[in-house]
Amino acid sequence: MSNYDTNSNPFAEEDVNPFAANAGSVPPATSKLKPLPPEPYDRGATIDIPLDTSKDIKAKEKELQAREAELKRREQELKRKEDAIARAGIVIEEKNWPPFFPIIHHDIAKEIPLHLQRIQYVAFTTWLGFIICLVWNIVAVTMAWIKGEGTSIWFLAIIYFIAGAPGSYVIWYRPLYRAMRTDSALKFGWFFLCYIWHVAFCIFAAVAPPIIFKGKSLTGILPALEVLTYNVLVGVFYLIGFGFFTIESLLSIWVMQQVYMYFRGSGKAAEMKRAAARGTMMAAM
Repeated sequence: MSNYDTNSNPFAEEDVNPFAANAGSVPPATSKLKPLPPEPYDRGATIDIPLDTSKDIKAKEKELQAREAELKRREQELKRKEDAIARAGIVIEEKNWPPFFPIIHHDIAKEIPLHLQRIQYVAFTTWLGFIICLVWNIVAVTMAWIKGEGTSIWFLAIIYFIAGAPGSYVIWYRPLYRAMRTDSALKFGWFFLCYIWHVAFCIFAAVAPPIIFKGKSLTGILPALEVLTYNVLVGVFYLIGFGFFTIESLLSIWVMQQVYMYFRGSGKAAEMKRAAARGTMMAAM
């Protein structure tokens, strides 16, 4: 029977000390080899790296150059249009007032000449004041309606507000603003034609005689005195409305006077007469 150990590795390294007494009887040492670490990636996998040829690079360069040329062309076209608009005196009006909900374009400090800004600010105050007068008129007439004056006067008060608030801006305030900005004689003429009706309405509302407009639909002095005889509270509201319309009438007269003085002093009146004469002559021919 052989003494050979079948479990031993004949190729394993042996740590033998030749100086030891029993060097021939030293048992074989265990293997010092360690397993290899796992592969970080699959060696068999293929990596697809796109390689642009010189032809593709040139094509992309041409495409970028075409886009850049198109952008430059558009910028030049936009600049040309802006210059044409500026030469024509056309102003792009961006809505900016009121700041919380812009509905109109309004910038007195930047667009109105310095010597005309005071008149324009007062005119703007009269426009806002006219709206306040119409709102207060609704409040006072509503109280009179509750006290038994009838629904017709309330509906008339609503109509005054719906027609007067936006109508006053379109008919006379915006023409004045543009006339001040462009110094146009024609726009000044349109303003005077419409503003005189505004002043007449304010004076009529401050008195509020029982003609044309029905009864107590306007808070003038005559309805206020009549209502005071049987309802003091409603009469006081009508008196406040009378005060609002009176102040609005006085401020409106001042604005019209100041605008007319500037209109005459700047020579716009003579210019408008010459334009009217030319128009009459062209119509006759």
